[in-house]
Amino acid sequence: MAAREESSSRLSATLREGERVTPLELFFDLVFVLAITQCTALMAHHPTWSGLVQGLLVLGMLWWAWTGYSWLTSVIDPEEGAVRLVVIGAMAALLLVSLCVPEAFGDLALAFALIYGVVRVAHIGLFMLASPDDDGLRHSVLGLAVSTFIAVTLLACASLFDGLAQGALWALALFLDMGGPYLFGSEGWRLVPGHFAERHGLIVIIALGESIVAIGIGAEHTLNLGIGTAAVLGVALTAAMWWIYFDIVAIVSARRLSEAEVGKVQNEMARDSYSYLHLILVAGIVLTALGLKLTISHFGDHLHAVPAFALLGGVAIYLLGLVAFRYRHVHSINRQRLGLAIVLLILVPVATEVPALLALAVANLLLWAMIVYETRLYGEGRHQVRRPQATEA
Repeated sequence: MAAREESSSRLSATLREGERVTPLELFFDLVFVLAITQCTALMAHHPTWSGLVQGLLVLGMLWWAWTGYSWLTSVIDPEEGAVRLVVIGAMAALLLVSLCVPEAFGDLALAFALIYGVVRVAHIGLFMLASPDDDGLRHSVLGLAVSTFIAVTLLACASLFDGLAQGALWALALFLDMGGPYLFGSEGWRLVPGHFAERHGLIVIIALGESIVAIGIGAEHTLNLGIGTAAVLGVALTAAMWWIYFDIVAIVSARRLSEAEVGKVQNEMARDSYSYLHLILVAGIVLTALGLKLTISHFGDHLHAVPAFALLGGVAIYLLGLVAFRYRHVHSINRQRLGLAIVLLILVPVATEVPALLALAVANLLLWAMIVYETRLYGEGRHQVRRPQATEA
């Protein structure tokens, strides 16, 4: 009898205790690194506007799968019982999905849809396992199951088409899937805010790491003065993007999420600012990585329109995501970041008329100038925000 109870407990989900991100979650995120890399590769192989849209649609679908698991592991401990094995199985499926990305709109379109469905089914199954006595959570999970089924079905149908029809079905699938939490309510979800914010912060670092990888790939195993200069400027640009998120924003937003009223208010803040708006941040980083990759390999040439938009527009999209992120939390607009985003977008046509290295240098100059201005502007307030963080360390 005791053996039967022990077996049953191993098949149940252990609720999360504490806010620490576990090693298995970090392991899961490493698989997502490949997914991000593949999205950049897809756009690099098709450096056209349609290729850009395809890469971002794939990124959106993969992001929604990843963020679903970040909600899941706020409820259950992924390292306990059979849950560990299911998560590892989902990692394997996500790896296969990532391998399909270069042909997600081609020969592997149906394979992408079906294996992607496996990743999502494992996620929903674990959520059902975690909510046997929680009617509110189960209701929300069932709603998510409906939107997931619709999205996967649309992706499978999209494999029968190509061109504009295929892209439209992908866009509809992403819109309906991400819109599911709005339709089915937010009261039932459960959240560990510190864990949730840290998990998303770590994925931003992973995405920024893709920019560093893109620099190495763009160098193509050679080194000269031009490539070396471009590489250093690329690292500086990536560091600036890291700075403007992690210096203040990540700390303040995590605290605000933790202090929000538990339930609907906190869940909707997490949904809007992390599940939705962080996709904009990651999309901006991925576009910037694409721009860096093409800049390194053509540092002395004029960039074409798409690479120029990827480089400067990617940083602009990242800044706009941060502006929206702040507005969702404190209902105020960071004018200098909004202004710089607009300037970078205006400079995209100019970047097609000057050497790629100069466009990269200008992006660095503008971004670091803003950082210096904000650091002086925040003054003592910045130290007060960061001091508790330093004390805890």
